[in-house]
Amino acid sequence: MQYPYSSILISLLAVLGGLALLISGGELLVSGSVKLANRLKMNPLIIGLTVVAFGTSTPELFVGITASAQDLPEIMLGNVIGSNIANIGLILAISALISPLAIHYQRLRLELWSVLVVSLLTVGLAWYGSMPRLAGVAFCALLALYTIYSYKNPQHKTSSEEAEETGSSLTVISLSCLGGLLFLALGSDFFIAGAVDMALYFKVPALIIGLTMAAVGTSLPELASCVSAIRRNEPDLLLGNIIGSNLFNLLMVMGGTALIFPFAFPADLLHRDLPVMILFALLLIPLLRLQHKISRFHGLIILLLYGAYIYSLI
Repeated sequence: MQYPYSSILISLLAVLGGLALLISGGELLVSGSVKLANRLKMNPLIIGLTVVAFGTSTPELFVGITASAQDLPEIMLGNVIGSNIANIGLILAISALISPLAIHYQRLRLELWSVLVVSLLTVGLAWYGSMPRLAGVAFCALLALYTIYSYKNPQHKTSSEEAEETGSSLTVISLSCLGGLLFLALGSDFFIAGAVDMALYFKVPALIIGLTMAAVGTSLPELASCVSAIRRNEPDLLLGNIIGSNLFNLLMVMGGTALIFPFAFPADLLHRDLPVMILFALLLIPLLRLQHKISRFHGLIILLLYGAYIYSLI
């Protein structure tokens, strides 16, 4: 199918406008969520692992459900897997290049291994060929258990003196969260419509659109929150956001989507993209356990690996 030149410009504007709404919506939702968490006296680590991770994964959730509703699960899967790769290969690497990150491995040990285990479960489902509704129920149940555990974990508690005060009223916080959700809903519609048209125009597979354009675009809220964590000298919040976001992407986005629209896995994911996602997750464990930090040199190596992966796609 051929499109006139004006149509592809409209599609490009829809993609860019959708990304702008997704980023703005994610920022509003994260900002409101963090202020709410601070009012509940939650410490930076638990905020990063749950509240910020949930907020910055919400663009992926909206894109995933919208794409699956339009019978385009490849965009959803590419978005989830590509975002998990980009969160470590791009966002974490850039953050380490900006400022070396000293990380407490023991405080994040459970989350690091949880991401790896859930990633391996995803590989098993991809080998099986599809994600049925029952698997979606199991993933959502695991997410609920993880969130409850994180909140009740004594290591994640903080005293009222340690909590950051916020002067925002509950009304302002609620409006911020609702506005963010509205922007996310509109942005996902615009983005999917434009991305599908561009994929058809340039004959690019929908999976590649999800792995690249959608993945990087919906990972930008993570970058914004990571830069904010660097300014506040909160490396645990930064890595907690990235690890928590990767866990939420798999459990919430894939699991939540499968609850509504069970889907099949493209074969390319099993042989190319899922191994890369697991490689990046594996890299962090010995790095943090042995080095207890991510230096600028580590960040550069991780970024080069991500660049090689993107080059292999195009």
